[in-house]
Amino acid sequence: MAIILEKGQKINLEKKDGKRLTQFCVGCNWGAIVSGGFLGLGKSTTNVDLDLSCVMVNKEGKLVDHIYSPLYKIDFLSRYGMPAGKTDSNDSALHHSGDDLTGDTGGDDGLDNEIITVDLTRVRPEVEQIFFFLNNCGKEDFSQIPYASIRMYEGTPTRVKEVFATYDVAAMPQYRGKTALIMGKLYRRNGEWKFSAIGDAYADPNLCETIKRIVLNYAK
Repeated sequence: MAIILEKGQKINLEKKDGKRLTQFCVGCNWGAIVSGGFLGLGKSTTNVDLDLSCVMVNKEGKLVDHIYSPLYKIDFLSRYGMPAGKTDSNDSALHHSGDDLTGDTGGDDGLDNEIITVDLTRVRPEVEQIFFFLNNCGKEDFSQIPYASIRMYEGTPTRVKEVFATYDVAAMPQYRGKTALIMGKLYRRNGEWKFSAIGDAYADPNLCETIKRIVLNYAK
C-alpha cells in the first residue's frame, strides 16, 4: 500500500521487500477545469498549465543543476539570473517527460501529466539535495484544479508498476490561493538517500521566485 505523504513527513526509500528504491518516477497529475453546461451541453473547458520542476544543490546550499521547462523564455529567465530550461540533469540521472500545457481534458486518464524519472545511482556526488516543486502558469490556485496530486512510483511515464508514495494537493485547504508548491526533497544522510515531504505552498508569481525561495530558505 502506498504511503500517503503528510507535510513534514520523512521516509526511508525502502520497499516492502526491503530493497532500496533507487529508480522511480515523480509524477504530477491534474485535470483541465470544466464549467457550466446542463446535461452535458454548453460546457466550457479551461486548460491548466502546471509545471513540475526540480533543482539540485550541493552541501553549501548552492544551486548546481536544474530541470524545468525549455519553454520558458530566455529573456525572462535572465532577469532572475537563471539559465535556460532543460529536460535532463547534467549527469543524466533525472529526466523530464516534457511540458503539458492543458491537463487532462477528457477526465482522469490515470497517468501523470508531467513526470521526472530519477536514477539515484547516477546522481553526481556533489548533489546533496534535490527539491521537487510545482508552479501554476495560469491564474487558478491549487484548490480550483481537479484532482491535482503528486506521487512517487516505480515504472515508466506510460506504465505505473507500483506506487510508493502519494501527495494529494487538491484536497488540502491550506493551498487555496496558492500557485506554487514546494513538494519535498530527496537528500543524502549517512550514505543513503531519504525523502522529506515539505508541502509548503506560496503565491509565487513564477518559477524563478520559487527557486529563489528554495535556495534562500530550504537548501541551507
